[in-house]
Amino acid sequence: MASATSVAPRRRASAAADIRARAGAASETREPARPDGQTAERVGSVATVEIRRSSGVQLHPTSLPGGRLGPEAFAFVDWLAEAGQSWWQMLPLGPPDRYGSPYRSSSAFAASPALLADPAAPVSQAEEDDFRERHAFWIIDWEQFGGGRRALHDQIRFEREWSALRDHARERGVRLIGDLPIYVAPGSADHRAHPELFQIGRVAGVPPDFYTSRGQLWGNPLYDWPALRRCGYRWWTERLRRTFELFDLARVDHFRGFVAYWSVPEGAPDARGGVWRRGPGGAPFRAAKRELGELALIVEDLGVITPAVRRLRDALALPGTVVLEWAFEDPGSTHAFENHRGHSVIYTATHDQDPVCGWWNGLDAATRTRVREAMRDRGISEREPRWGLIALAFSSRAGLAMIQAQDILGLGSEARMNVPGRARGNWHWRLEHGALTASLARRLRAATQAAGRLAS
Repeated sequence: MASATSVAPRRRASAAADIRARAGAASETREPARPDGQTAERVGSVATVEIRRSSGVQLHPTSLPGGRLGPEAFAFVDWLAEAGQSWWQMLPLGPPDRYGSPYRSSSAFAASPALLADPAAPVSQAEEDDFRERHAFWIIDWEQFGGGRRALHDQIRFEREWSALRDHARERGVRLIGDLPIYVAPGSADHRAHPELFQIGRVAGVPPDFYTSRGQLWGNPLYDWPALRRCGYRWWTERLRRTFELFDLARVDHFRGFVAYWSVPEGAPDARGGVWRRGPGGAPFRAAKRELGELALIVEDLGVITPAVRRLRDALALPGTVVLEWAFEDPGSTHAFENHRGHSVIYTATHDQDPVCGWWNGLDAATRTRVREAMRDRGISEREPRWGLIALAFSSRAGLAMIQAQDILGLGSEARMNVPGRARGNWHWRLEHGALTASLARRLRAATQAAGRLAS
């Protein structure tokens, strides 16, 4: 992976003044950052995201049959509405890296032009002037990085197509969930434009875990949180502003990094040599709330989760995450069904895991027995594992239940979106034309209604 410092230009002498000049003066944060969440508890919550009992489907636009917006995206919204679903969740929309990963995007603000249904649509001077004015904080950086006026025009085209899609989704009662990666890619437009906001010589990752004994060496530049605090967390506020321009709700990836993050020396062969460093706690969220109002966020609180992470999540009053596939590994974990909370989101699996049929096929006999017992206790009797597992997720007391499109189709490990720690061979799965049929919509609608999650 690219070095976090080999591409970064010199730090600017007046970082705070530069950022304020782009977006107006930001008030200084009055409190020191606290990674344990105690400050947030003292000042009160950032937001209360009230999620009515509902459900939705995860599908990145690149997994549509043509991999783009346009008619196929509209048709998927229509299918979701027929299936009684309230939400469409996606991965990050930014331009992906050379392996297709949307989590190492060349911009935290720009959308991928590869998603455009009509990449040659004309753009007027009036549209250009209007877009520049509304997106002054980031568009100049993206133009300089992404290829001048063509890069600008692609963002205007995306805004047209996306606005039409979102309007159509609203009309059909479907809301959109985005994904907000905590880090930016090394050498990205953001990294080059704001080098003063990032550390030198340290990169991001996670320690050894369930997925890999060597940890995951992500290689993203780490934030210089004191520098961000001196700028009033303006960069983060603008990033959240952009997110809410596009989505009704957004998932904050790797939320635990706001409490403490895994810092690895640049050039290390893997992530095992990293150390935990304190994050900013809830300060970036409080700064954003002062300007943007309530923040419609859910948090991905998976991985090495400590009581401090849970305290910060609860102090900010944001819904957390549980995963069906982990519910049967540790009876005492937050993923176990008896520990689910209404103010949370259950996923059958995340994009980093097998679809439920692939997971089911790999279970040992004892775990399968526990899963069947859980279904029986909830009155679920399904002949097909996929529908039994979907019904099991829907039976959770979690307010929102999200399933992968692969789960509906009964696909296995061959349709997995990503294997963490592996750069190649991910992010390529696509729906086949006509795979999501009317009969599947009726079947999912029935399961949704039985669980009391049907869209009104």
